[in-house]
Amino acid sequence: MPDLFHSLLKQDIGHLRIVAELWGLELDSPKAEGALEELCASLLDPDLLAELIDSLPPEADSALATLVHAGGRIPWGTFTRKHGEIREAGAGKRDREKLYLKPASATEILYYRGLLARAFFDTEKGPQEFAYIPDDLLSLLNREMREEEKVEKSGKKMEDGMVVSEPLGRPASPGEKGREMLANDHILDDATTMLAALRMGMSLDSASVLTSLRGQAHRLQNLLTSAKLIRKNSIQADAVKIFLEASRADALKMLQDAWLESDSFNELKLMPGIICEGEWTNQPLETREFLLNLLDEIPEGKWWSLNAFLRDIKAKYADFQRPAGDYDSWFIKRASDGQYLRGFAYWDEVDGALVRYFITDILHWLGQVDLSAAEGAAEATSFKTSSIAGGKVESGKIAATSSGRIFIPRHAPRVVRYQISRFCEWDEPKDDVYRYRVTTNSLTKAKEQGLKAGHLLALLVKHTDNKVPPSLVKALKRWEVNGTEARVQTQVILKVSKPEVLEEMRRKSTAARFLGEVLSPTTAVIKGGAIQKVMDALTELGLLAEVENPKNE
Repeated sequence: MPDLFHSLLKQDIGHLRIVAELWGLELDSPKAEGALEELCASLLDPDLLAELIDSLPPEADSALATLVHAGGRIPWGTFTRKHGEIREAGAGKRDREKLYLKPASATEILYYRGLLARAFFDTEKGPQEFAYIPDDLLSLLNREMREEEKVEKSGKKMEDGMVVSEPLGRPASPGEKGREMLANDHILDDATTMLAALRMGMSLDSASVLTSLRGQAHRLQNLLTSAKLIRKNSIQADAVKIFLEASRADALKMLQDAWLESDSFNELKLMPGIICEGEWTNQPLETREFLLNLLDEIPEGKWWSLNAFLRDIKAKYADFQRPAGDYDSWFIKRASDGQYLRGFAYWDEVDGALVRYFITDILHWLGQVDLSAAEGAAEATSFKTSSIAGGKVESGKIAATSSGRIFIPRHAPRVVRYQISRFCEWDEPKDDVYRYRVTTNSLTKAKEQGLKAGHLLALLVKHTDNKVPPSLVKALKRWEVNGTEARVQTQVILKVSKPEVLEEMRRKSTAARFLGEVLSPTTAVIKGGAIQKVMDALTELGLLAEVENPKNE
């Protein structure tokens, strides 16, 4: 960082005289250059600096200590949000109104004493404006403060002579704990469902069966892409085979590791309730690593207050995902009403909401965090880090009925459910059981993908302990040989009171083309969509007809 001389180099003689006055000094030189050299020599006197520090009001002393503990610099936006802004004023207004004698913030107190400056420095995210202490002043301040005082003021503790970070937030109070939602590995089953759907060519947007994914289809699709299990909505067969045949513990770790290392899985842009527009970019991988480091400091297995954790992040690391503390260039709007959420005033709805989503949705979804909701609360109020790495053994048995229905429990082998589901129509899961139906239509689609009914029968025999109903065995074998042997159709039927009426209808060319197969002398099939045409024709013959709606049985 620049030293004191270069930090004050661009200041006018009036500003230098203000600094001198507040230090109790008088400048002899009438010109800025000479006054600057004179001022720097005095300000770097350790005894004089100690006297000035002792005279600072508590809020300014605290702000200075914060800067020292941060290594001498903090992003300008972060610092001023906590310690106040510097009022914009030209030299004339400054001197006329003597603003420095009536400081509006701790930042102004330090600024007019030369203890704080502002400048842009290069960072990994590009140029960023900082509040900083001139380098040579910082060296003196570090020597002035005892290590114990720095540790105490920065919220850290000593263990075995080492400085150890205290976790943000606090343990959950009894009132913040209630209904528990423990972590699980159900993401593996949802992944299996999605992979099977993609393999069968289902649309992730329209397939009604995917309502079982509880609105998480988009983020799951992103995760499976990060895990290289799918690419542009097409499954990667070799990778999927490894994933499905792995133990639940290993498969879960595959997904967790893929998420951890992904620079394309963007939690902010996947978060519900907001819409991200424009070409701006964020850094999801860096944000993820930062938040995980904060969470690592929380004692494992201890319930922790979610609101207190969010509060401390806002107070200490508000800009955790914002390059240069920029809250204006990201175009984010609230989905419910289209309101743009720009500026620090919307931190809770964007940045704070992201931290909450990160913990209560992403980490819980990945089996790494347990949640608890206080009595009467709709959302989680506390959390604790968890591990379900052991996983359950996939040993559930499949059941099949004579009507062609198949029931597969959640903890049956995923690879088997993936294979069987490709032969079936899907019903909604119920009570942790996936439900399927064997139909001629589903078998035809499977055949188009090169699958044979005999393969399905072999899977059922093996995984039901050879308890496949004989009628289903017979039906699958006959379909393999003969294909579809019976069809059930819904038809609209015309019934007339006398054969002569139907004969006249068939002779009348304008009516005959709407009639299909004749079933009896008084009954014929009406072609699709032609009910009104036939009724009109009957009216032209002097007959009024009525449409009967079948009663629900």
